Amino acid sequence: MKGKVFLIGAGPGDPGLITVKGKECISRADVIIYDYLASPTLLAFAAPSAERIYVGKKGGDHTLPQDGINRLLVEKARQGMVVARLKGGDPFIFGRGGEEAEVLIEAGIPFEIVPGVTSAIAAPAYAGIPLTHRKFTTTVAFVTGHEAPGKEKSGIDWESLARGIGTLVFLMGVKNLPEIAAKLMEFGKPQETPVAVVRWGTTAKQQTVTGTLSTIVERVAAAGLKSPSIIVVGEVVTLRESMQWFENRPLMGKRIVVTRAREQASDLVRLLSDLGAECLEFPTIQVVPLPDCRLLDKAIDDISSYDYLVFTSVNGVTFFCERLFEKGFDARRLGHIRTVAIGPSTSARMRQYGLITDILPESYRAESVIAAFKNEPVQGKRVLLPRAKDARPVLPVELTKMGATVDEIITYAAIPVSENTDELIRNLHQGDIDMITFTSSSTVTNFKALLPDREFEALMKNVIIAGIGPITADTARDLGFHVDITADEFTIPGLVTAILNHVKGLK
Repeated sequence: MKGKVFLIGAGPGDPGLITVKGKECISRADVIIYDYLASPTLLAFAAPSAERIYVGKKGGDHTLPQDGINRLLVEKARQGMVVARLKGGDPFIFGRGGEEAEVLIEAGIPFEIVPGVTSAIAAPAYAGIPLTHRKFTTTVAFVTGHEAPGKEKSGIDWESLARGIGTLVFLMGVKNLPEIAAKLMEFGKPQETPVAVVRWGTTAKQQTVTGTLSTIVERVAAAGLKSPSIIVVGEVVTLRESMQWFENRPLMGKRIVVTRAREQASDLVRLLSDLGAECLEFPTIQVVPLPDCRLLDKAIDDISSYDYLVFTSVNGVTFFCERLFEKGFDARRLGHIRTVAIGPSTSARMRQYGLITDILPESYRAESVIAAFKNEPVQGKRVLLPRAKDARPVLPVELTKMGATVDEIITYAAIPVSENTDELIRNLHQGDIDMITFTSSSTVTNFKALLPDREFEALMKNVIIAGIGPITADTARDLGFHVDITADEFTIPGLVTAILNHVKGLK
């Protein structure tokens, strides 16, 4: 039984540049075979059961030689598997996709080509360099900067490139930059022709150096640029001075760890990424429902006896309402009750389930909920409080003191997880982490448990710690973290604002 192979262009590095079809092919694959330049973030689209095989090549260090990759594609397909072959950029632009397709044809394996966004156009665009412009040139050529080893004669027509093409883009050529510049000048390209070298284009590590054919070699060496880089030669490079946009973002180059549960991390990751940060997702908790829902079921059955329903988190809303719906009810069953939300995010989630917030405290912590209740006639009233296991006791204790009867129902739990701990510790050892964000006390506690005690101080040296609010920050301090940032507004946007203000203050 033969499977099928999808040769997929994974794009130049920014995972947002994957095509819709590429994403769909990844999600349906039984096995993912991916390259060094294919963003690991794309693996999140794969099915949990999918096998993941890394075959990256960089700087002569080949995890698996090309012949081995070819055999692997055929072997997996012959086992009846759907194979997603993820290749950086576009598979048919210096990606050896044509060679892999030939192997599949010879073996009689069905395949499809899924084009990708090549770094040849994406990296210049992210550097603010349009490859064509009516005022400058209407011709562009893509050239390999690294021809196959062992070739007796170059296949590059240097004279035609130097005199006949307006914009030249060399891929994989930074190691040979001195020869490239020299050849172009030798065959008639003026030495003052503008040149840009873009490293890690479209990623948070993007770095661009500009110069001319006569100066670029020295400038690139001084900046320490290495592969992966692309080289752009032509007058359009001068447009970068006014058009650069990507590298101007305030968090550009910052590597920030997000410890929030994976299913909830997207908002924080998106906001930080939009500001230029490279987000590393290391979730330390997973939010799960309790296996025994009898107490919650009883509370829902008896909901008519309650006067107030208090939600202290988005998760509390989700798990309560999902259970309400599973039992065959909807928001109409709560029509008589006054609802309380601890913050705007919780209130917004309530609206998704058809619930309006009656009481929204001025700030987003348990103490503010108590303050909001001081204007409520709670004496003798019944309060339902569905929330997390091990939540702070402030609310039930203080509401009881005010004369209310509080039923605290444990609705969900935040259990510790430890994905890719070795990679996290390796990054910390290498000084590759600029900041760690904590969005709850449980994320702090579980993160600390992942780190070897004897190495804690060394690993946290020079790492900025950001907490979503004072409770989270206090937990971090109690565990030995030096907290640099505490959000004034205890929300994800508030945390991002606090991070921005801190970074601006450092500049």
